[in-house]
Amino acid sequence: MGECPRLAQMTCPRSAASRVLGHQFVSEFSGVELQKSSMLGGQSETVKYRVFAGTWNVGGVAPPDDLDLEDWLDTKTDSYDIYVLGFQEVVPLNARTVLGPKQRRAAMKWNLLIGDALNNRRHGDGVAAMHDQGQGGVFRCLVSKQMVGIFVSVWTRSSLRRHVRHPAVSSVGTGVLGRLGNKGAVSVRFLLHGTSFCFVCCHLASGGKDGDALRRNADAVDILSRTSFLSYGGAPAAPDELPKKILGHDRVVLFGDLNYRIAMDDDDEARQLVGARKWSMLLENDELLLELCSGRQFDRWHEGYVAFAPTYKYRRNSDQFYWCPDGVATGRDKQHRVPAWCDRILWRGKGMKQVRYERCGGYRLSDHRPVRAVFHAVCELVEGVDA
Repeated sequence: MGECPRLAQMTCPRSAASRVLGHQFVSEFSGVELQKSSMLGGQSETVKYRVFAGTWNVGGVAPPDDLDLEDWLDTKTDSYDIYVLGFQEVVPLNARTVLGPKQRRAAMKWNLLIGDALNNRRHGDGVAAMHDQGQGGVFRCLVSKQMVGIFVSVWTRSSLRRHVRHPAVSSVGTGVLGRLGNKGAVSVRFLLHGTSFCFVCCHLASGGKDGDALRRNADAVDILSRTSFLSYGGAPAAPDELPKKILGHDRVVLFGDLNYRIAMDDDDEARQLVGARKWSMLLENDELLLELCSGRQFDRWHEGYVAFAPTYKYRRNSDQFYWCPDGVATGRDKQHRVPAWCDRILWRGKGMKQVRYERCGGYRLSDHRPVRAVFHAVCELVEGVDA
């Protein structure tokens, strides 16, 4: 088999990645930008927004009251228009949480922390300061949805709310019996101006044994096929021409704990690569990159250059991997858990450009590290509506 271009990118110099994903490139577009476009074959006016997508498996740990999310959400730049945040395991995954009544307390607390960070309330600047900055007002939650441990929260600047129409949510469980919500996806869609967006927060099948990657593939196929959108929260019925399925939308982001692992049979070689922090060589065996390369399950999906350390599995409150690279392990440490990039962000559709893709290492609450991506998204203006 010939070398896959997507795998070959792992060997390109780090300086090349910084040119593509660095802050200098991001700063080329500050704020909303109007322009003429012929992207759909005809001349139309478009507007460009900066969309922040983040994912974090919090391992069933309730957030402390003083948890500051500003670093992960990069609030100091004050340059994003939309935040879409996905969490996995906001509650422990056990029989009571999966089969019993929904436990909303943790999700409500996460939403409160998000609002505090986005609107700078932790430092006493408050809502008035955000208005004074003239950056489009405060952030308000457009929609949030929880299915067992999966929780999605979408926030937009208040100045955008009148341009956002037909929000809808859909939850699909792929866990126990292929239907329960310990695994699966919560999806959110909306129309921004004349462009449809869909964000799919996933928690796919776990495990690093032979055949587990196929289970993850099957989960992804199931989510894409079974997800269907209805109106959200008593909102007016969406027009018939709006897509009902995920892949029918103009801009789609699929993110979360996708759980793809490193497919290596040689433990000694894996330990050497981890010990030397040779991430690019380890990524040559990444299951998701192999799937993207093959074009089987993720045809026409894109992922940015992975230039960060693995996101899983760490000891809680530590930067030490759970799987010891020196070969000294006892008890549960003997489990085969090669560090992996389980937490990923993919996208598809024209008019989307990813300009940042990063792991945020300063958060040690769980055995995962949060990941974020920033996109420039082009939206078509609607004549007579956006005048």
